[in-house]
Amino acid sequence: MGFGRQVHRLRTLAAASLLAGSLLGCQSKGSVSDALDPAAIQAGNQPTVVAAANASQATQSLGTGPTKVAMLLPLSAPGTAGESGRKMLDAAKLAMTDLGNPLLTVTVEDTRGDVGYSQQLAIKAITSGAKIVIGPTELPAAQHVAQLSGSNRPPVLALADNFAGGPGVYAVCLTEADSAAAGAGAIAAKGGKKFVLLVPAGSNAGIVEKRVANSLSVYGATLAVTIPYSAADNGAKAVADMGSLVEMPDAVVVASGDGSPSPILIALKAKGIPGKSTSVVGTNRWLDRPIDPLFEGAYIATLDPRETGPIADRFKTTFKYEPDVNVAYAYDTVALTAGIASALGPASFSRKVFENPSGFRGSTGLFRFRADGSSERSMPFYRIEKGALKLVAKSTSGF
Repeated sequence: MGFGRQVHRLRTLAAASLLAGSLLGCQSKGSVSDALDPAAIQAGNQPTVVAAANASQATQSLGTGPTKVAMLLPLSAPGTAGESGRKMLDAAKLAMTDLGNPLLTVTVEDTRGDVGYSQQLAIKAITSGAKIVIGPTELPAAQHVAQLSGSNRPPVLALADNFAGGPGVYAVCLTEADSAAAGAGAIAAKGGKKFVLLVPAGSNAGIVEKRVANSLSVYGATLAVTIPYSAADNGAKAVADMGSLVEMPDAVVVASGDGSPSPILIALKAKGIPGKSTSVVGTNRWLDRPIDPLFEGAYIATLDPRETGPIADRFKTTFKYEPDVNVAYAYDTVALTAGIASALGPASFSRKVFENPSGFRGSTGLFRFRADGSSERSMPFYRIEKGALKLVAKSTSGF
């Protein structure tokens, strides 16, 4: 059986752990400079300042397998970052119980939510023989790691929100660019040809634009114009500019970033959009807040709760508290690592393996990693009706 089929069903690999006894540990024989450019090490070794109130958690080790894995989580960070880090640690423990204990030794380091310290820990993991690094969760730290050069660097599965990826540094979490691209592609697959993208001004605008344009090109559709907007004008100027630049688009894709899409939707509604000839495509970020009546009629591609449900239920039963989507991401990274170790052995972690075009199925559904580090997901496509997501199509792609 080929690698793609072996790893495709991550959650069925527990029986394969019986092979762990025959796997031999494999340590890196290269120098530090093989793993990382020495100049990059100096750039990353900057002093950090961390609030004294955040006492670091001690390094933890999970499993006894021959494959060395480093996992970087903000366990002692304040607020929601720390809560998410601790949930991801419990998700890793669940995945190790299911699949990884005889295959992996996971060293869990506390980044404390501090970007500089997280960068230091990432460099330490990359240069100390880990076959794969899971994390970091801090976006600037993940971006820094993606910029580092080195001929023998292990793959990195970054858990940072809104991370675009980099060569060998893979974006695990669903981004707004992913969701927007999948939603636009679903409309294009049904015959839409001309699209407009409204996106918050900033560094992320170009990433969203590129992903949407690439998705549309698969179906022979075009992104007629991208209009960045600022929160200051409530979207009115962007919508007015759209009307003067494009006549009757088939769909308007509305990215919202950290803000609410409602101001843009008010301006669109005043223009009769959505309407009989023009659809509105939203993103997963819309769902970070309660569904507004203004969302009615919009289309969104996002993760399937039926996929994450089984892991979420088992997590709640095991740890006695509610999980979130970060639990699914953390579970999948550990399960994927265990699946590769089981199928191919501890010396098999390479970009070629992670960029397998057949993809992988985990608790967040079917996904694959691209050479540029971005991820593609096969997601359900929904329409918002009466304040709820109504399924339109089970999948936005067939890879």
